[in-house]
Amino acid sequence: MYHIVYGTKNHNGTLDLERHDELCRYTAGVLQNKNCFIYKIGGYTDHLHILTELHPTIALAGLVKDVKLAQSKWIKTKKIFPMFEGWQDGYGAFTCSWKDKGRIVNYIANQFEHHRRETFREEYIEMLQHAGIEFDKKYLA
Repeated sequence: MYHIVYGTKNHNGTLDLERHDELCRYTAGVLQNKNCFIYKIGGYTDHLHILTELHPTIALAGLVKDVKLAQSKWIKTKKIFPMFEGWQDGYGAFTCSWKDKGRIVNYIANQFEHHRRETFREEYIEMLQHAGIEFDKKYLA
């Protein structure tokens, strides 16, 4: 299982919460077409979380690239988020154990509440630290 996280370009809050579920449903369809099993998709105005199991024939980097491209095209075609400028260049992907699945599903489900207290940047740094990944804050603009 992978917990995939990525933000909007420049971390602008362009994903209107009232239509966020539409983006999640569309994303689920893209992942299903790639033979991935979806546990949860959610996020906030400036980022998205995906908890998924990849099909053995799918490479993570290619999947994320394809999902982000499909989302961008869909958003621009449907004009669902008029201020959306695109996704950030990178992404985070954290492997997860089965015992953590329920906790992560709940975490993603509660993003609206979570981000009343913490920014995406703070959340992402916490995720990196929890995973034991060294990083330079200058790359987390």
